[in-house]
Amino acid sequence: MTGSFQAAANPSIVQTQAARVQGRAHVLVIGNEKGGSGKSTTALHIAVALMGDGSRVATLDLDARQGTLGRYLENRTAYAARKGLDLPMPIHAAVPLSTLSDRMAAEADEKARFEAALGPALAAADFVIVDTPGSDTYLSRTAHVWADTLLTPLNDSFIDLDLLARIDPETLKIVRPSIYAEAVWKQRQLRAIQGGRPVDWVVMRNRLSSLAARNKRDMGTVIEALAKRIGFRVAAGLSERVIYKELFLSGLTLLDLKRGSGGPSLTLSHIAARQEVRDLVAALNLPPATAAAPEAAPVTEPATPARPPAG
Repeated sequence: MTGSFQAAANPSIVQTQAARVQGRAHVLVIGNEKGGSGKSTTALHIAVALMGDGSRVATLDLDARQGTLGRYLENRTAYAARKGLDLPMPIHAAVPLSTLSDRMAAEADEKARFEAALGPALAAADFVIVDTPGSDTYLSRTAHVWADTLLTPLNDSFIDLDLLARIDPETLKIVRPSIYAEAVWKQRQLRAIQGGRPVDWVVMRNRLSSLAARNKRDMGTVIEALAKRIGFRVAAGLSERVIYKELFLSGLTLLDLKRGSGGPSLTLSHIAARQEVRDLVAALNLPPATAAAPEAAPVTEPATPARPPAG
């Protein structure tokens, strides 16, 4: 399937969003090797926002064992049936881990499973949203290679930031990129070797507090510096709100809430939260589903990706 990739520039350099490839969905991978960062919640909210604009959306859940996104959609289907509602639903597939004991055979099996799920989604949808597990798996690494846009939800905490970089506690200076940043660099490098187009990497600061705390300010300073260092864009994510946890059981998103709909009552806080979702989707700058296909890109000299500096 890698034959559909287009020529790439140096993947270590932050890129603007590439134009849509004719006849193929734009792949948005939501990745972070730490659990509890809000990947599944973010995935469904973005999916519903895109479907609300008339786009066809497919979702893939690569964390089939925990299956949070799949369960979210099951709850959504059941709620719609109980209430007699016509809720927009993405095309969904789960990709389970291989049960083979040999590592190489298991990886080949998982690659085949992933491509078997991704292939139909690329042809049937305008956007494919891939929810990855909160750990380093072969399936997750495979998905990262396919990302046109990579979205990394990051809780506003130096514990979560440690996945991206080691930070000097006295000066807040970046000592070196950390495990997830290195993993993303390797996948961007592999994509370039395979002829892939540049990846637009966006890090979203999730679960932000409304208080102007010192931690919030320091996180902002470090993330902006890190963005220039290792090549990503920064977007505001979703605030810490109880409503996100409450909506899971009904499979709803904030964009589904309407006055008199029979769901949770719509408050001013919810309206503000819905705007956060819309702002996030706008910040991703995804190519419109109706965009014309770009002209074939001229072949450029092969670029050797520059590893993020260690010091």
